[in-house]
Amino acid sequence: MISDESRPRHIMLVAGETSGDTLGGELMAALKDMSPFPLVFSGVGGENMEKEGLASIFPMTDIAVMGPREIIPRLPLIFCRIWQTVRHAVDVKPDIVVVIDSPEFTHMVAKRIARRAPSIPIVDYVLPSVWAWRQGRAKAMKKYIRRVLALLPFEPAFLRSVGVDCVYVGHPAIQRVPEAGAGARFREAHGIAPTAPLLLVLPGSRLNEVKHLIGIFGDVVKQLARDIPNLRVVLPVVPHVRDLVEQAATSWPVDVLIVTEESEKRAAFDAATAAMAASGTVALELGLARVPMVIAYRAEALVGWFALSVLKIPSVVLVNLILDRPAVREYLQGRCTAADLLNGLRPLMSDTAERRRALADLDELRARIGVDGVPPSRRAAQAVLELL
Repeated sequence: MISDESRPRHIMLVAGETSGDTLGGELMAALKDMSPFPLVFSGVGGENMEKEGLASIFPMTDIAVMGPREIIPRLPLIFCRIWQTVRHAVDVKPDIVVVIDSPEFTHMVAKRIARRAPSIPIVDYVLPSVWAWRQGRAKAMKKYIRRVLALLPFEPAFLRSVGVDCVYVGHPAIQRVPEAGAGARFREAHGIAPTAPLLLVLPGSRLNEVKHLIGIFGDVVKQLARDIPNLRVVLPVVPHVRDLVEQAATSWPVDVLIVTEESEKRAAFDAATAAMAASGTVALELGLARVPMVIAYRAEALVGWFALSVLKIPSVVLVNLILDRPAVREYLQGRCTAADLLNGLRPLMSDTAERRRALADLDELRARIGVDGVPPSRRAAQAVLELL
């Protein structure tokens, strides 16, 4: 007879896009390293999870789609994959199911597994932004989610208020903090003097986002270059927006360095004096790298009005939500102008009281979110193993 300690535990994981596959791969590696008993994996994932031993029951690319234009034509296939995933769970009866991000897909799977196999505990890794809008959705999760693994430190208290078990494990951005000395090496490699003011410009990763911001950001750079003659600018971009950004930057009256490699981007963060960035996760990455910043958001008038009108939070910047105060200045829609951004950015480019206060805020952010502590993947693995 196999003892309980030596019985393999079956963990089913379901990821729906590349970011979830990365988290899933890191989680699987930590689980294998920390588990006191053998583990068997199944479910849905991509390259990273397959490297750790997952045989995906179908290609994750079938469901890794975004926006109505991509989703609507593939709805029949997506619903087929939802039921295929649910049937797999019901048939193999895993000891636990972990759904990772992509709530439009993974939560549809989780609800159906919970109805058809209620004895299987389901863990949600990455809470949907229910604290920002649709807060009633958090209460509904109680019916099908046993435990949430939270990326942000304020999420457990919010979920406990509606009766959902939640463990803070930390944001993956913690593991992307630049290593010590990376900034100095970056400056030396690119001929940037150690004391030269260096501005990071991050206009976003989506074409529409970049189109709305790059002109405004360019106007800020042009004015700042008149104020700061030795200004240098670094533009970290993803490959599919590079041409658009490069073309816009040709009219800027400064030396512009465009970087696409992730390692170069992290090193640039460490080298920067300050940053001007599109709203998104990058604000948290900049904060953890101790880069004072201003954040911008601009969309078509109707889209922007709707997005901001449904928000239930006082800020779109994660740094501000974690610190529970407006530490980072944000310029949204009508306030996203070159003049306003320049007024917020200019004091951060030299040794001013505003810059010193910003750095102190970011040090507090790093302490709250757990930089230099246990990696998020290991905290997540421990929270899963506790339920096994």
